[in-house]
Amino acid sequence: MSSGSTLGVGSALHSFLVFQMEKSNCSRARQILDSLVSFLRKFIFRILSMGPLPNHIAFIMDGNRRYAKKLNLIDGAGHKVGFLAVTSMLKFCYELGVRNVTIYAFSIDNFKRSPEEVQSLMELMQEKIEGLIKDESIVNCYGVRVYFVGNLKLLSEPVRLAAERAMLATAKNSKAVLSICVAYTSTNEIVNAVEESVEEKWNQITVLEASGAGYGLIKLGGIEHHESEPLIKLVDIEKHMYMAVAPDPDIIIRTSGEARLSNFLLWQSAFCYLYSPSVLWPEIGLRHFLWAILNFQRHHSYLNKKGEQLQHLLQDGF
Repeated sequence: MSSGSTLGVGSALHSFLVFQMEKSNCSRARQILDSLVSFLRKFIFRILSMGPLPNHIAFIMDGNRRYAKKLNLIDGAGHKVGFLAVTSMLKFCYELGVRNVTIYAFSIDNFKRSPEEVQSLMELMQEKIEGLIKDESIVNCYGVRVYFVGNLKLLSEPVRLAAERAMLATAKNSKAVLSICVAYTSTNEIVNAVEESVEEKWNQITVLEASGAGYGLIKLGGIEHHESEPLIKLVDIEKHMYMAVAPDPDIIIRTSGEARLSNFLLWQSAFCYLYSPSVLWPEIGLRHFLWAILNFQRHHSYLNKKGEQLQHLLQDGF
């Protein structure tokens, strides 16, 4: 080998070693920075925990498509980036100690979009649902039980089966709860709960009538006495709600600056704090999360008082 070739090989080897050292230093610096950010975040959360904390935060993930259009991304890219925001918000919630989290993933109204977009969303949903089952997934890292909430019969079979597998796989997790609303609207939830309540009560009456004891139940229903209790009470309807798996939300966060609920948790959100940052969903970050918590704490006494008054009215009236 000539001296020139030897020098060339030596120079290339030197450049490679320098590159590897710089890469290693960058990686080490990145690890240090990530550790510092994590420490500061947990320190802030520790301070926030001195005040009242929400037990349930719900998210309306608005703006994925507009984000993709804003950055000239391909169709569907906004939803993929949006999933990273979902992961971050879940991490913040569980680190802070919020036990219940709900995300509005897919409305029944979304089925009205083009067949191509619906199919793309179903495929992405199936992919992300299957990822929940993996040992290293965020739900398993934080001990989260997953529920899929909505009219699941409307989902494609692969997505529905994936959802059922995820619910079964996380059934023993008990530290927190994640409710994923798919094929969901509040109107559908309320109608379904009323139908199931009526069906349940009718079956009870039928059984009692068959045994000769049905007259007493009908009498209790107020058919003979107007002052008697109704056959179907508030508690009967609420136990059949899709969202019976979680308490009412304390905070609903909707991105894109929209202050409407879009048929989401209408029954459950009478006195929760609604926060509407102007950023699109993929752009939501820690500062928006912190601001939502701080404002909840500022309004907590008022919201709690109004919630208790509503409960007393409902109990007296139903």
